[in-house]
Amino acid sequence: MIIKSFELSKLNSYKFNLHLIFGNNEGIKDDIIRDFYLKKFDGEILKYDEQEIFNNKEEFLSSLFTKSLFETSKLIIISRGSDKLASLVTEILENTIEDVKIIIKCSNLEKKSKLRNLFEKEKNIVCTPVYEDDNRSLNSLINTFLREQNISLSQEIKNILIERSKGDRINLKNELLKLKSLSISKHKLSTEDVLKLSNLAENYSVFELSDNYLAKNSKKVSNILNENNYSPEDCILIIRTILSKSKRLLKIRNEIDNNENIDQVISSFKPPIFWKEKDVVKKQAQSWSTEEVKKIILKVNDLETLVKKNSVNSILFVSNFVSNY
Repeated sequence: MIIKSFELSKLNSYKFNLHLIFGNNEGIKDDIIRDFYLKKFDGEILKYDEQEIFNNKEEFLSSLFTKSLFETSKLIIISRGSDKLASLVTEILENTIEDVKIIIKCSNLEKKSKLRNLFEKEKNIVCTPVYEDDNRSLNSLINTFLREQNISLSQEIKNILIERSKGDRINLKNELLKLKSLSISKHKLSTEDVLKLSNLAENYSVFELSDNYLAKNSKKVSNILNENNYSPEDCILIIRTILSKSKRLLKIRNEIDNNENIDQVISSFKPPIFWKEKDVVKKQAQSWSTEEVKKIILKVNDLETLVKKNSVNSILFVSNFVSNY
């Protein structure tokens, strides 16, 4: 039986003795195991790699099918699973296991996978595919954490955290946990607070560079370039930050073109523009026409393609781009 990850909270997946979780997102796998099993389980937790089980298969099966008088319930987590486990699962299904729950973690399984097909077709066991995170799901993760901790962050800082986590929710959660300690004394965290605490301070200039480029502040852009020793990784962050801010600027320009007052557009913009950003955003909106912003977006996309093909010269490419209007 297939149960999608977002359906797990509605269904009692805990009633199933066998649960296959497959895909390349280790963070979501860990979240599912923690939220739907570990939080409510008080028995013995055993962890195996697939190979460990096959090295001692008979002993493993014996421990499943026999239970001593004083033995507690078991939660078995099998990592690095593959199709080799299909025959083992079939053997388990042919017998009765009591007070044992088995979770199998696999990387991506193709549709023709024997293990995947077995779990999808059997009604008494469950499988859950997990997918790579995108900005929306990572934003949701951040917002849930901030709400639970009563912390306030600007969207710009959320974007920084997402970008620097490289789309990995485990990395992102590590950064968020660092914020938790600081939030004890401060509910409203500044850009500087977050960057210093999350080891991102060296990249704060990336966002200054992007803002000043779009504000056509060539002198400030030159100073930032001279003061910072950017890496190829930073160049990708610069490109994507300019792209993100350019897309926001395009929406603002479109509203202004519809005979809207610039101050009103910025004040009512959704998602809200952080108050510290409003002046620079206004200058950006006054510096470019709508058509010019569209051209920037196209050029930035081309720049990213160029940088990825030739990372050795990425710093030169990016420096030339932000220095010329």
